[in-house]
Parts: sequence; C-alpha cells; structure tokens
Amino acid sequence: MNVPSLLLLPMWVTSTSFFSSIVIADARPDPAVSTTLVPLSHSQEAPISQFSSEMNAQSPGTPEVRVAHHQDLNKKILAALIVASTLLAVVLIFLVFFWVYLSKNSKKKSKSKSSANSGNAGGLPLKPMVNKLNTSAVIGKKGSAAVFDYQLLEAATNHFQERSVSGEGGRGVIYKARFSEKLLAAVKKLDDADQDAQREFENEVNWLSKIQHQNVVTLLGYCIHGQTRYLVYEMMQNGSLETQLHGPTHGSALTWHLRMKIAVDAARGLEFLHERCNPPVVHRDLKSSNILLDSDFNAKISDFGLAVSAQSTNNVKISGTVGYLAPEYLLNGKLTDKSDVYAFGIVLLELLMGRKPVEKMESTQCQSLVSWAMPQLTDRSKLPNIVDPVIKDTMDLKHLYQVAAVAVLCIQPEPSYRPLITDVLHSLIPLVPAELGGSLRASEPVATVGLDPSH
Repeated sequence: MNVPSLLLLPMWVTSTSFFSSIVIADARPDPAVSTTLVPLSHSQEAPISQFSSEMNAQSPGTPEVRVAHHQDLNKKILAALIVASTLLAVVLIFLVFFWVYLSKNSKKKSKSKSSANSGNAGGLPLKPMVNKLNTSAVIGKKGSAAVFDYQLLEAATNHFQERSVSGEGGRGVIYKARFSEKLLAAVKKLDDADQDAQREFENEVNWLSKIQHQNVVTLLGYCIHGQTRYLVYEMMQNGSLETQLHGPTHGSALTWHLRMKIAVDAARGLEFLHERCNPPVVHRDLKSSNILLDSDFNAKISDFGLAVSAQSTNNVKISGTVGYLAPEYLLNGKLTDKSDVYAFGIVLLELLMGRKPVEKMESTQCQSLVSWAMPQLTDRSKLPNIVDPVIKDTMDLKHLYQVAAVAVLCIQPEPSYRPLITDVLHSLIPLVPAELGGSLRASEPVATVGLDPSH
C-alpha cells in the first residue's frame, strides 16, 4: 500500500464516523413528539370529556407531524452527505498534491544521492579539496579517504612520466598530479607488493582517514591498480624538510624564524597525536623527510605507515630510520611517545646545524649527529660555532641557547628524562614571531646579532 492510500484510510474512517454520528443523532426522537408522559398537576387537569374531544380533534393532524419530522431528518442527512463529500474531496485533493510533492522530493534525493555516490561510496561528503574535483574523479569512498579511478591518476600525472616526478618518499616515487587548473596534488606510487608494504599502505589509509589537523598532511584518497598502490595527498609545494636542508639549496630558503616555525608546527602535530587523539598515536617514523612544507612553509607530518596506537606498543617490530630511533626502542624494543620526542630532538638538531643525523666520514665509517653535537650543545662558547652557516649570526643568542637546551633534553638516553611534547611546544612558541604562529612580540630583540667568540 502506497503513502496516499495509507493517509486516505484514517481520513475515510474519520469521515464515516462523522457521518454516522450525525445520522445517529438525527435518528433520536424529537422532543416535540416525545411519548414520555408527564403527569399533570391537579390544577392543570382537564375533564376527561374535554381531553377526549381535544384528542379527537387533533388526531387527524398526527400524520402531518410525523411527515414533517422525516422531511427534516432527510434534509439533515443530505446536508451531512454534502459536508462529508466536500471534506472527502478536500482530503483527496490534499493527498494528490502531497503525493506529487513527495514524488518530486524523492526524485531530487535520489539524484543527489547518486551524484554523491559517484564521488564517494559511503554517501558522505568528501573533504573540501576532493569536492573541487569533478564527480568522475573518484569512484568510491572508504572512511574519509576517496577511492580514485586509475585512469584519472594516469591523466593527471601525464601517464606517470618522469617529468612529473617531484621527489621520492618511503617505498615509492612521488608525482605531481594536476586534476584541474586550480587543484594540484601529490601521488605516491608504491610498487613494492610485499606484505610489509601492503600493511603500511593499509595503516596509512587507516590513520589518515581518521586524523585531521592543520599540521598533519591531508590524504585525499588512494587507488589500487593491479599490484600497484597509489596514495593521493594534498600538494606540499616546498617538498620535505630534508630536501630543503640537505638538497641542492642547503637550507638557503630557511631563515632562523622559518626554522623555528617549522619546529613549532611539527611539535603541534605531534602534540595532537600524543595528547588529543583517542587512543593516542605514536608516529614511530618522525624524520625530516616526513615533515612536508607547503607554499608558506607551514609544516605537516606525513607518512603514517608505521604509526601505532599508544595502547598497543608491546612487542612491536623495530622499524624506522637509523639516526632517529630512540636508544630504548632500538636496543630493547620499548616504544612510547617519548620515542617520538627523541626523533623530534634529532630534527631540531638538523634545523640548528644543517647536518644529517648520520653522516659518512669514510667509506666504512659513519658519524652520529648526537655523539658529535652533544659535547658542544652544552658549551655556550662552542655552540655558536656549530650552527648552520646559513643562519649563523642571525638569531638572538638567548634564543639559540634555549633551542639547544630543548634539543638536549629531547635526546636524553633515558626516556623519563625527556620532556613531554607539550612542554617542548610551550618552550618553542615564544621564539616564533606572532605572524608566523608563535607569540614573540615585534618589540623583542630579534634582529641580527653578531656572535661573540669569547662567549
């Protein structure tokens, strides 16, 4: 039974009840012809002969009274039928219009739903950047990650030609993809099909489908084509921090304030993972190559393939990058949020000194940045001499000493001696100008200050 029929049924019952009540009410004896005998008082009594004569006189008129009563009843029934018919007609007209309205509304909803499903299988709105794509850009949706059509990725990257390569990431090559004149994205192509690579791919999609923060890279979607998997990220125009520091420019684009801004952005991203996610998340692979920079040098943490919940860190396979692994994790497999704090300390040293975490001294020997820098970080007379030449003599010495002190605390061998990332963040924010996201006032001494060798 359709909607109009369901609505018509109670209306018909109501009309019938109304009509029946009128008929029943009109079928009751009229008080004018009631047969109830009311005893008369003695004062009102008349002689029997007079009463009989009056009854005989009135008896011929009795049928006329009954006829008048039936005519009145017929009129009332006719009026009731007219009223009921009118009400029924109004109800029918209302139902017709209501049915037309519902049918139009359902068509609109089905159209919008089908168009939404063409861009996302779950029927939920995609992220703002994905919404800028044509509806043919994606063919489904899992969580908040869109499933891209392979042909679309192929067209956006010029068939994955070498000229579209923008860099290399963990386990794959990164291509620049142009979906429209206004929308660029980065596509990471993962050719490795072993179990570890597949697990990391699924882990990446799982975490980044849930995590949304201004300092965590946005995953637009993914694609699986044969044995090859693709991850589609928002475009980060300035590449990775590693490329900026250790690439062809050797950090020339990164001023002291920009470096501090990048450190604060990365700390904010880590604080979100450690303190605000439920359950907390341990990134497990924080390093300069996984800190990406957009066109304004806003830093965002990427690559969550190794990330784990802080509640399931027992018996975790040791994975990560040499030079960033905390000692307790590397030696004993003990993983906590303090392991990420250690890795952040290494990144902070890279920003200060412009050196890699592990550098080759000779063909068979390597030198750790921590072992080389630690003795000099705590010596104020030596510290200015190990600063990256690009930023040397460009910062307030007090700020330099404070950053060095924070780095030393982060890379302590004992995890309990390391600060929480929240404490690290609060120590660095005052060193970043307000226009770059910090709290440093313009009136404070931030101009170039020459370093005194005798210090």
